Amino acid sequence: MDFSLFLILCCAAGGVAWGAWRYFIRASDTETEPVWAELGRTVALIFLFVLIVRSFVIEPYKIPSESMLPTLQNGDFIFVTKYSYGLRLPVLHTQIVATGKPRRGDVVVFRKPGDEKTNYIKRVVGLPGDRLSYQGRQLQINGVPVKVRFVPDGAHQYGAVVDFGVETLGDVEHKILHHKKPLAGTIQWFEETVPSGHYFMMGDNRDDSQDSRYKEKVGFVPGENLVGKAARIWMNSGNWSRIGDRVQ
Repeated sequence: MDFSLFLILCCAAGGVAWGAWRYFIRASDTETEPVWAELGRTVALIFLFVLIVRSFVIEPYKIPSESMLPTLQNGDFIFVTKYSYGLRLPVLHTQIVATGKPRRGDVVVFRKPGDEKTNYIKRVVGLPGDRLSYQGRQLQINGVPVKVRFVPDGAHQYGAVVDFGVETLGDVEHKILHHKKPLAGTIQWFEETVPSGHYFMMGDNRDDSQDSRYKEKVGFVPGENLVGKAARIWMNSGNWSRIGDRVQ
């Protein structure tokens, strides 16, 4: 079940319990609020508060894979700002207030196209109308090569099988990984134009990420599928030094 729907149902159940006493039973019984009515009112208010915060302000997520290494590690718990790309109704995901659009380089949580119960997290590489090409390790946007600086021995903590680089997307400088020997099935070449209202996403672990390069699995991401912008790491049980780090 969608967690937002669960919160709504809990609010409704608590509200119905309190409302039944307040508007029907109270008139014919007693002025003293019974325990079950007080509990219903408390439950409704608590779950309403959680629903509002989670739907419009901030929401926690757990990183489930290594597709965003070295920026995000498997097991990181992050906060995602829900107001970054527009306020949306819970469950329906209909935008009610426009607050902004993704910028190139943003790390974004989005609902997977074709499977909206599954959330992915990737980096925005292509904006609507961009012409993208990728060959080997070189990404080009609108005919301009994206700047990448490979750092010798920079990926020692990930083993000798990868190269560590620093990539600049717009005004965002971030880290990426490339396998010295690309994994089987990894797309090493593409050329695409991003449709209007869509975004092209890629993982920072370039040779181990299911992203917009794979048309049948992800493809271009519609703007209405955006959930929010990754903001900070709030927990990692295996590496306490990462707590509080900004996602960039």
